[in-house]
Amino acid sequence: MSKPERDPYTGLMTTGHEWNGIKELMTPVPRPVKFFLATTILLSVLLWILYPTWPYGPNYTKGVLGVDQRTIVEENLSRSAALRMVWEEKFTATDMSELEADDGAMTFVRSHGARLFEDNCSACHGLDASGGPGFPSLTDDQWLWGGDADTILETLRVGINTSHDETRYAEMLAFGDQGILDSTERRALTTYVISLSRPDELTEQQTEGLPVGQELFLDNCSSCHGDDGGGILDVGAPNLTDDFWIYGGDAESIAATLRHGRIGVMPYWEDRLSEADRRLLTLYIRDLGPKPQ
Repeated sequence: MSKPERDPYTGLMTTGHEWNGIKELMTPVPRPVKFFLATTILLSVLLWILYPTWPYGPNYTKGVLGVDQRTIVEENLSRSAALRMVWEEKFTATDMSELEADDGAMTFVRSHGARLFEDNCSACHGLDASGGPGFPSLTDDQWLWGGDADTILETLRVGINTSHDETRYAEMLAFGDQGILDSTERRALTTYVISLSRPDELTEQQTEGLPVGQELFLDNCSSCHGDDGGGILDVGAPNLTDDFWIYGGDAESIAATLRHGRIGVMPYWEDRLSEADRRLLTLYIRDLGPKPQ
């Protein structure tokens, strides 16, 4: 370490420190920096005085302004509840058909229903409500229990195959696992089910065996799906004559369904969503489907 000396280039004194011929200048802190540091300290002290700041024991300094975040949150919740009460009363007391005909109400449904659907339904039915393997699409006009507003509202309330006392219940029997039909009978039945919606896909030999499959269908399936395979809404049995499938309509998927059965679960929302929320969500779901011409 050398002694402090005046730097010939800047005119400033050095600190006396030197590293490999490099000397450190005694550069003062710029005045603007001192100003902002002082201002920061003053503002900090002021904020300590005005607002809740220092904890002590079980309590804390309240500040002379008396600001309380809990109070602010409670006030915001109260205002939100007051605003919510207005539309809740309307959606609870007004007939669903009247709400659907009310452009203002449906604008509200499309805005707030989207969030309800995203939070509660999209995990299974998808963000676009198009469904997926094991989960029906809500954007078409094919329904297991019916797509009118009252039916959808009831499905949301009690669910399907849940622990709710009034749940809708439906199960596709495991004809193979339960020993009801052997593999030959299930193959004949699979071919017949395909013929209900896509007869052009069958070979001549498969077509010749359709009477056997039809007899098996009438004996084992028609009580739920109907003699023509068109489905029965009262028991939640799907239509087998169209191209809408939940678990797949190819031969392999149908054969797996016949062998192992199906029992899908739709949660019930009575304990989680208010009646107004369920009605709003019902209108949102109906609005996703095809519009009447």
